Amino acid sequence: MAKVKNSRVMRLIRHKRVRQKIEGTPLRPRLALFRSLNNIYAQVIDDTQGITLAAASSLESEIKDGKDSQPKGKISIMVGTLLARRAKENGISKVVFDTGGYKYHGRVKAFAEAAREAGLEF
Repeated sequence: MAKVKNSRVMRLIRHKRVRQKIEGTPLRPRLALFRSLNNIYAQVIDDTQGITLAAASSLESEIKDGKDSQPKGKISIMVGTLLARRAKENGISKVVFDTGGYKYHGRVKAFAEAAREAGLEF
């Protein structure tokens, strides 16, 4: 009888498969996303040098102050807008989107659409 894998293990398997195909370059860095139960974190990474060029999360004071009664989808939109603004300040306009093995749905989709509206292209 085969062992049933839980959702966290399956996400890591999907993430590993995606990372074999996606790589961030200096011209088009990788926008990596991590979604926990309560928070969302995002980084723009240049994989050739192994450095983070811009980052944002729902734990930052700019977002945390207005977060009290907001749904998680709205918070994801705020994080996407903040990350896009920081990336633009560093001269980054094109990225490769790494969903981290999560489905492009819900908070991940809200984050991506907000980042696109704020000026990031992926």
